[in-house]
Amino acid sequence: MKHTLVARVQDQPGVLNRVASLFRRRAFNIESLTVGGSETPAYSRMTIVVDTARVPAHLVAANLRKLVPVTEVRDVTHVPTVERDLALVRVRCEPAERAELAGLVSIFRGRIVDVAPDSVIVEITGDREKVDGLVELLRPRGITEMVRTGKVAMVRGGSAEGGEQANGRQAENTEKVS
Repeated sequence: MKHTLVARVQDQPGVLNRVASLFRRRAFNIESLTVGGSETPAYSRMTIVVDTARVPAHLVAANLRKLVPVTEVRDVTHVPTVERDLALVRVRCEPAERAELAGLVSIFRGRIVDVAPDSVIVEITGDREKVDGLVELLRPRGITEMVRTGKVAMVRGGSAEGGEQANGRQAENTEKVS
């Protein structure tokens, strides 16, 4: 089974390396890892999708919590979340085919973000199944290049700080590190 963990980490050099090294040492299989800035300038958020077939998710989270730059870890697998994946896909496309391709892309609420004489770059954002669906329909046309972000996730509702409830209580599945 795959679990989605969201971690709040200090925004400093070497943090990604420390997290990746932990996963390598413990032989945890990373399905995807996305990291970027957060609402607090000194912190970043990591969304990690990990295969828990061999190791329970709570052990992965517990190991993450031990790292000094990690201040919070939450398993959001069974929590209502908004999840997105982004793909940029370069597809072979002659000028005469562009209108048809644009129609297909719009069905998935994607868009063409670059046009060259013999190709276009398509941007698609959504859940993994939506992105995979469009990618599979584009394959017969000739995908020449593709890059994906991996999953990013945020808990739905009125929570803030990656899991604290509005009244300041800790949300379920969240542990802060002091």
